[in-house]
Amino acid sequence: MISVGIILHEINTIANTLRKGRLIPYLGPATLEMEGPARVPSTDEDLVLRLEIGQPVPARIRRNLTAVAQYIENFRHRKVLRSRMLDIFNTPTPPTSLHHFLARLNDVPLIVDTWYDDALLVALGERRDWGQVQGVSRSEHRDHWFTRFDAEGVPVTTEETGHRRTLVYKPIGGIRPAGNFLISDSDYVEVLTEIDIQTPIPVEVQEIRTSRGFLFLGCRFATQLERTYARQIMKRSAGPYWTVFDGTPTRNEARFLAEQQIQPLRLSLSDFVAQIAELITT
Repeated sequence: MISVGIILHEINTIANTLRKGRLIPYLGPATLEMEGPARVPSTDEDLVLRLEIGQPVPARIRRNLTAVAQYIENFRHRKVLRSRMLDIFNTPTPPTSLHHFLARLNDVPLIVDTWYDDALLVALGERRDWGQVQGVSRSEHRDHWFTRFDAEGVPVTTEETGHRRTLVYKPIGGIRPAGNFLISDSDYVEVLTEIDIQTPIPVEVQEIRTSRGFLFLGCRFATQLERTYARQIMKRSAGPYWTVFDGTPTRNEARFLAEQQIQPLRLSLSDFVAQIAELITT
């Protein structure tokens, strides 16, 4: 069991690393639940249940998110799948204290956000010095792995996003501004075929990470897909690495954390945010 003193020391180190602009926040969907129930699905299990409403699927794939999405795409159409995702996530998602805290930081050049909601974008909305790059489905964007936007949601070039104070990277897409979603088996087959050689990772993300570490917040690494994305996005980064979650890692998670040299901090996300916000604002 890690002592309180060690946890406080780690939080102080994280705060100092954030101040220096050397730490990239990496957000998972559990960030939406830190202050109460989320208004949109915040787990694969919740999302697949929503997709299955009114949509009979074979028993063998029931509760398998990417397989259910693929079934809808195959037997209804990709447009139907996208419409369902738009309906599910087109709900105002209030930012949590974590999102507001990150939006106030001066020296965070990159934030990775691995869910479809717009809470972080809403928190950043009061600023205009940020840009966004989103992963896109190759079934809808044949010649592209991602697309870029400014703070107003206007498509921009690599050079324009590179001049922003903060870049938000949403590797599996997002509801705003254009409703891009990587969700089906075929979406991920395309990405995973190339991700080891980094083709689906935007060049500006690769450049920013080289001298920085990652801070994983609201993330778990229970599935192979979660571990693969984290591993490839942090690839060739300098470190250090931390993850904050209140729970016991599974055997696969513990192995992944050890392999990637990610230091786990066992405390609630709300407690962590309260403590680190006090350190950075005082």
